[in-house]
Amino acid sequence: MNLEFNKNEDSNKQLVYEVKTRLKKIYAGGGEKAAAKQKEKGKMLARERISYLLDPDSQWLEIGAFAAEDMYQDVGGCPSAGVVTGIGYVSGRQCMIVANDATVKAGAWFPMTAKKNLRAQEIAMENRLPVIYLVDSAGVFLPMQDEIFPDKEHFGRIFRNNAIMSGMGIVQISAIMGSCVAGGAYLPIMSDEAMIVEGTGSVFLAGSYLVKSAIGEDIDNETLGGASTHCEISGVTDYKHPNDAACLDSIRKVMSMLGSPKNAGFDRIKPAAPKLNEEEIYGLLPESRENPYDMREIILRLLDNSEFEEYKALYGQSIICGLGRIDGWAVGIVANQRKVVKSKKGEMQFGGVIYSDSADKSARFIMNCNQKKIPLVFLQDVTGFMVGSRSEQGGIIKDGAKMVNVVANSVVPKFTIVIGNSYGAGNYAMCGKAYDPRLIYAWPSAKIAVMGGQQAAKVLLQIQEASLKAKGEVITQEKEDELLNEIKDRYDAQTTPYYAASRLWVDGIIDPLETRKVISMGIEAANQSPIEKSFNAGILQT
Repeated sequence: MNLEFNKNEDSNKQLVYEVKTRLKKIYAGGGEKAAAKQKEKGKMLARERISYLLDPDSQWLEIGAFAAEDMYQDVGGCPSAGVVTGIGYVSGRQCMIVANDATVKAGAWFPMTAKKNLRAQEIAMENRLPVIYLVDSAGVFLPMQDEIFPDKEHFGRIFRNNAIMSGMGIVQISAIMGSCVAGGAYLPIMSDEAMIVEGTGSVFLAGSYLVKSAIGEDIDNETLGGASTHCEISGVTDYKHPNDAACLDSIRKVMSMLGSPKNAGFDRIKPAAPKLNEEEIYGLLPESRENPYDMREIILRLLDNSEFEEYKALYGQSIICGLGRIDGWAVGIVANQRKVVKSKKGEMQFGGVIYSDSADKSARFIMNCNQKKIPLVFLQDVTGFMVGSRSEQGGIIKDGAKMVNVVANSVVPKFTIVIGNSYGAGNYAMCGKAYDPRLIYAWPSAKIAVMGGQQAAKVLLQIQEASLKAKGEVITQEKEDELLNEIKDRYDAQTTPYYAASRLWVDGIIDPLETRKVISMGIEAANQSPIEKSFNAGILQT
């Protein structure tokens, strides 16, 4: 291997190491003291509950681990938004698990907690996955109630989704394993079945202090809404268990009796590992996001047997399209090309730019995959659509609109991996978050923004300079350089994968070697939800 390969490898492995280091801190939740308090009450921690519940040696795909990272620092932070969510296997059945982390502000709901719960429910509804809620929450974080309570995508939407999922026949099981207060009390009780742990679980619309204040009644929380009250008197809960382990064992038994889901019919054969070494991805992906590389080499290290049936290989070369398999599942790949190529038009460095012919090719390929019922995988390293008079006169806007149209109207499941740049309208055309990918994950090398930091900084500098000049200030070269660097640093900080994952623009940041697992588990989930709509490309039909 050459020196550049080794430099790339070192850089990318360092980025992966940083991800794992940050995750280790996130997994600690509210810290050792908070964890010790939960243990004193005889409770498992959120991640321990999930680990106990999952089938031994089965895969777990966490969603939103970085949610709220570096947010809410004025109140001490909220690691992983105070809730753990992900797709796992319980009694052989793939399901969505949502577990409040009571070590983080007693499991209180922050704005990002609500957003993360809604994302988990969205994934469950799209894929018809059973949902298991492990409830242990003090309710809404009152200092931020105005950002959690009243709007369409706020707290109340979660209970609305409970009702919708129940109507869809999606099984929801709740385990009340700690406090469950006020509005939060509706979530477990709107589930199809509710279990409660004796001594630690409680559920009520108003706790003992509020009851005393509101109606003057003196009562303790256990009598008000503990396990005995709700299993023996009110009938609100369905099962009473002596401890967390017994409750989780009961969930496993219930899950083992679920009927089989309908099959969407996505094609799968016996899985095979890539023939080319997956770990070489570290050396192939450039250290600098501006340097060219051949995306085909990345694709071949993701596909079974490194076999790729490329579509229109010599046409529209700034996007690569083709068929292959990932962990046995048939997939259609749509990926941005970054290398320098020679064509009849001369030498071209694509650099992740989408040209008219590439947009046209991609639209045709995506339509073909919809016709064949093949899930789509988008590998993003895109700087946007080509600009300039030649492109405008060639109809780049119309060709780009075609691509965006078919991505928006696709009925097969879509999965997006942000490998490198994800800028501007290129983010949209390559199935960014706004275009409903079933799952969207980023590599540590990802950057997500309306444009690159250098270009954005220059635009923002012009605006800031105009404002300062209007106030009569003189802008020296030194002052201009200082402003430019300040703007660029601030802008670059907002383009990192951590910034995106913190706000759930992506479902997580993964080691490139986890990409096959993410896509395979995603398609397996999607295969439980038959396609009920026919593909229609809207204005393209006319």
